[in-house]
Order: sequence, then structure tokens, then C-alpha cells
Amino acid sequence: MPQRSMKKDQQSNELSRRAFLCTSALAAGAATMGFPAIARAQNLNDRLNIALIGVGGRGVGNFTEVATENVVALCDVNELKIDAAAQRAPNASRFTDFRKLYDHAKDFDAVIVSCCEHTHAFATLPALQLGKHVYCEKPLTHNIWEARIIREAAAKAKVATQMGTQIHAGDNYRRVVELIQSGAIGAVREVHVWVSRAWGWHANEADAKAAEDIVFVQERPAAEDPIPKGLDWDLWIGPAPMRPFNNVYVPGPKWYRWWDFGNGTMSDLGSHWIDLPFWALKLHHPLTIEAQGPPAHPELAPASMQVTYEYGARGEMPPLKLTWYQGKNKPALWTNGAIPNWSDGVLFVGDKGMLLSDYGRHKLLPEDQFKDFKAPDPFIPASLGHHAEWIHGCKTGAPTTCNFENAGWLTEANHLGNVAYRTGKKLEWDPETLRATNAPEADRFIKRTYREGWKLA
Repeated sequence: MPQRSMKKDQQSNELSRRAFLCTSALAAGAATMGFPAIARAQNLNDRLNIALIGVGGRGVGNFTEVATENVVALCDVNELKIDAAAQRAPNASRFTDFRKLYDHAKDFDAVIVSCCEHTHAFATLPALQLGKHVYCEKPLTHNIWEARIIREAAAKAKVATQMGTQIHAGDNYRRVVELIQSGAIGAVREVHVWVSRAWGWHANEADAKAAEDIVFVQERPAAEDPIPKGLDWDLWIGPAPMRPFNNVYVPGPKWYRWWDFGNGTMSDLGSHWIDLPFWALKLHHPLTIEAQGPPAHPELAPASMQVTYEYGARGEMPPLKLTWYQGKNKPALWTNGAIPNWSDGVLFVGDKGMLLSDYGRHKLLPEDQFKDFKAPDPFIPASLGHHAEWIHGCKTGAPTTCNFENAGWLTEANHLGNVAYRTGKKLEWDPETLRATNAPEADRFIKRTYREGWKLA
């Protein structure tokens, strides 16, 4: 196992300086944002020993973000991906099955999970149970029950956790939250969130091409394609129902259209976009959820649909209706030209005006009404960087801003949108029992049966 290095190279020193400057600000923000303080006694110049689960796709980017630490283990169901990653970490141990990786838990301090959505919870839970810090890509889990299991395990573990909603670390989201919470547009009772990505089930191939969707399928393929060299298809399937290999599933992100492996755009991009109103309006769990769209396909998530959530009052904040739109679906205010036609956006509708935002910009509307408006002085501390704050949290116990407490509730809500869509009912939600009280048929979408040999406990 690579030993901890006490060498103060330039990059480590830069992280340490930034960490020192931001620690007090982050700690001050912890109480108001609800992030737990985690006590850790580790020198900032020590390097974490990190295990990477999933080293292709998002795993490549995550490896780059933590390259100043010690990557001591590489795990992927595709040996060719491991070979490529090993060029950057030649001394790292190699695994194709993350269950075997955890037999060597003493060798690492932290884990980054970048495998496919349907195995996120299975790769994450053992790390939490072993007291390891975890960074997991979004969405945190494949279903609602898994999200609850992971959130509760993280609370017990008291380790540094972070979900991969990277845009949360940007300054734009911070400024939007400050404007909403300081009352710039008054009380907010309505929010619209839309994304134009239209990947998933299309009625015909022409619609798929118009949406620039790279995959057009309407049914589960019966044909079996040759398994690519290096890929362990049985491990890739993991806890999902077995099926023959076909090129419509991999490489990613093809798999995310299939209910057995992903949840389509709703829970994928919802992790980024609904994160903003979740943060700004202190959302937790919805009271009701209702979806609209084409009839639910048994195999494939839809390209276009929309979901309306109703939330109760939160302290001084009034009840809220939040509507999500994807693909062709857009808010009426967008369609009739009442707001700028941004391809993706979040629109807060308040008693005194509106606020429109995307990842990197925002504006108050109507613009004439706010031409002399002075924004409040920033009061949310800048992030060290999405990965950097997780590393800092691992070493110091400082809070992270996308920890599994927040990410767990966000993931549950996003998955509920798909559950409402697939059941075709307006769901009345009980967050304590994880049941739609008026729709017992929703149970099979909230928690599923796993393939023999796979257990989440």
C-alpha cells in the first residue's frame, strides 16, 4: 500500500492555504445549512488513500480532481478501463468486483463511486459501514428505498460525504440562494424547472433524431451482441435482472434510459437543477406528486414529461408548487414569451417579481422593475471547489455542501417524480413509511427485488 506522504508539494500547499482561509467560514455556515461537524485529526498535508470504483466515464474526471491524493485502488467491471487508469496510478491495487475491494478496507481512507446508477448504493453502503469517507456521483441511488438506506447510514458513520452535483460549488447558485432567502422577490409559492435534453423513449425515430438522442429503441432487444473485450457483463448487471448483452446498453450514457439501470433525465439532471430550489427554499419531502406525459413504457424512461410537486410551509416560507419539465415540455411562461427562452432554467415566482437562473447566470424579472435593485452582500461562503471541499472535509471534519443528508432527500424527491409518472396517479406521500398512501402499486418502484447474490443491508 502506498504510504502517506508528508511532502509539501505546490498543489498540496495551495489546497492547505485555501482550506485554512475557508474553514472558519464553512464552519459558521454549517449551523444554518444543517451540515454536521465531523471531528477528524489529520494533518492537511497528509494525503488521503483513495479507492476509485468506476474509472471510466465520470471516473476519469473524478480521478483528475483528486490526483493530488494517493489513489491506491482501482475498480471497474471493464479491465480495459482499469488498464487506462493504471497509467496514472501504476502502484494501485486492481479489482473488477467492488465487493472484493472491501476485503482490503484497511488500505484506504476514502472511496469515490463513479459506476452506473443501479450499483451506486451497493458500492457506497459498505464504505459507510466501514467508516470510510465517500464521494458518489449523482443520482445517489437507483430508487427511493436505497436513498433512505444511504442517508441513514451516512448519518451513523459521521464521515465526509459528497454527491456529484458539481455546479452546487459555483458562485451563481450561491447568489441566487441569497436573493431568494433575503426576500428580493418576496415569498415564493411557485417554481418551474426545465431542461431541454430529450433522451429516452421516443414515439418514432424522427423525434429521436430531432432531439439529438444517440439511441433509438422502443423495446428490449432480443438479440445478443458480442461482449466487448475486457467487460465483465455479469458484474456490470450487478443487482439488476440479468439480460443478454446488447450494444444499446453500453458504453454510457446509453444505459440511463433503461429503468433497470437508470431513471432517465428526471433523476439525472434533476440532481443538478432541482438542487437549486431545494437549497434556496429549504425543501425536504413533498406532500403530493403528479406527473404528465406519454403512457409509461415498461422498459424505458421517457424523453419528455413533467412532474408537479406540492410542498408544505417551511417556517416562514409558504406552501410551494414546483414543476419539473423535460424534453419538449416547457412552462407556459416560457411558451408564451413572458420570460427569456433559455433552453434550461429555474424560474422562481415570488409575490414581488421573478428570478430566472441557469448554471452560470441569473436575472431578476421584470428587468425594468429591478433596474435599480441592489443585491445583498454575499453571506454564503465560497466553496473550496466541489471535490476540494470533500477532501478538506475528510481531513478536518469541515462540512461539505452536497453531503448525503441533503443529497438523500433530493434524490428521494427526484425519484418520486418517476414513480408518479410510472403509476399514472397523483401520489400522496408518507415520508416516514416510504409509501404512497393512495397507491400501493407504487411500492414496486420505491424498492425492488435484487438478483440472487446481491443484497443491500
